Amino acid sequence: DVVETQEHYKSRWRSIWIMYLTMFLSSVGFSIVIMSVWPYLQKIDPTADASFLGWIIASYSIGQMVASPLFGLWSNYRPRREPLVVSTAISVAANCLYAYVHAPHSHNKYYMLTARALVGFGAGNVAVVRSYIAGATSLMERTSAMANTSACQAVGFILGPVFQTCFTLIGEEGVTWKLVNVQLNMYTAPVLFGALLGVINIILIFAIFREHRVDDVGRQCKSVNFEGEESGVLEQDAEGNVDHAAVVALNFLFFVILFVFAVFETIATPLTMDMYSWTRKEAVFYNGIILSVVGIESVIVFMVVKTLSKRTGERAILHGGLLIVLVGFFILLPWGKKLPNIQWQEIKNNSIPRTTSTEMFMPFWSLEAMQLPSNHTVEPVGCPVTQSWCLNTPMIYLAQYISSDILIGLGYPVCNVMSYTLYSKILGPKPQGVYMGWLTASGSGARILGPVFVSQIYTHLGPRWAFSLICGVVVVSLLVLEIVYKRLIAFSVRYGRMQE
Repeated sequence: DVVETQEHYKSRWRSIWIMYLTMFLSSVGFSIVIMSVWPYLQKIDPTADASFLGWIIASYSIGQMVASPLFGLWSNYRPRREPLVVSTAISVAANCLYAYVHAPHSHNKYYMLTARALVGFGAGNVAVVRSYIAGATSLMERTSAMANTSACQAVGFILGPVFQTCFTLIGEEGVTWKLVNVQLNMYTAPVLFGALLGVINIILIFAIFREHRVDDVGRQCKSVNFEGEESGVLEQDAEGNVDHAAVVALNFLFFVILFVFAVFETIATPLTMDMYSWTRKEAVFYNGIILSVVGIESVIVFMVVKTLSKRTGERAILHGGLLIVLVGFFILLPWGKKLPNIQWQEIKNNSIPRTTSTEMFMPFWSLEAMQLPSNHTVEPVGCPVTQSWCLNTPMIYLAQYISSDILIGLGYPVCNVMSYTLYSKILGPKPQGVYMGWLTASGSGARILGPVFVSQIYTHLGPRWAFSLICGVVVVSLLVLEIVYKRLIAFSVRYGRMQE
């Protein structure tokens, strides 16, 4: 039987590719300025401190957490073009605001905070993107489409800092366009470039994107989101209730997955500075390379997992991904006898500045911008005595750290894709906007709480406690997965309309 025409198939996949682009631009909007936020903040408002920087970084995730369910609800009842265009327009306006935060005479840091929060709010369209892809693909296509979506997101996170690096050639001063009072420099050029990409995205949404809906088999269906007349069969398979126990379980699992990855990102710089006596510059440089390699590894995993899932199924791969993450953090536990180098010079010479706990847990991208006072030439390295655990906790060897990075870089993308894929299949033909909004919000909440958790535990209790607790959290998530394992099946399979 012909389930859809060739014309419909081509139009449907063109629209899906526009969603891939939207996801890519959303992640670029986050990462394209992340390495320059701290120096730009210091330049426009000297009253801003490291704690305020933390709020600026977190504001993106807070904005996304608030917006995701709202845009998801909107997309359930109206054509998805509306929330997509509005959310992208908000991101464009927010990027333009960021370019002008130097203009006011006071409170500049609050304008920057507002700009980053609005960029995050615009990124709430991730829920709309994923709900559309879930509704526009059959069960056979779903895993591949979700993997492509996550890959586009990962590539955006990787290329954002690359774009930022290219714009550093403009320099701090750059040029000033007096007619519109905008400074085009290494800090503002990236966001203006992001705004231009957003405008192009809006044009493509109007020109190419069309609403399409197929059932689990791939037959064209009518959709509440469609504008005007649409050919296709009426959706008969929507009868039945969503398994809310499975929905809650996957929200929890997704929270854990994003939580542990946020911990991994946050801990990288302070851990390596403590264990290997790296300077701030060395820690930024080496961890930047490591995270870039992990990002590339993730993209490769996204591609491989599409084929692998056809043989083993999504549940088994999710289970395996969590086990890999567990092993990755277990390896990070201190096992040896050698202690890390201690910053004894701080005791011997009080004139040498001390690396405070606040500095230790500034995001790695901001550490590069920090400068020692002009009258000091020596930067204290090693594990600071202010962290009492440094005196009795064995060091984590570099081989342990690298092995952990590789394993977490393998397990995280597997869990990420499988969570979204299983989630969309469980929801079935039901409108998925709000549900996807909650899933995105749980991920955003994890990215906020993860750094706070690890900064407190690591500073006061050390890596043994921090990574043991993370291992415990992953073990709990594995137990939850085991409990709901048999319930994580597609809606159509659950009601006997398709075979698993």
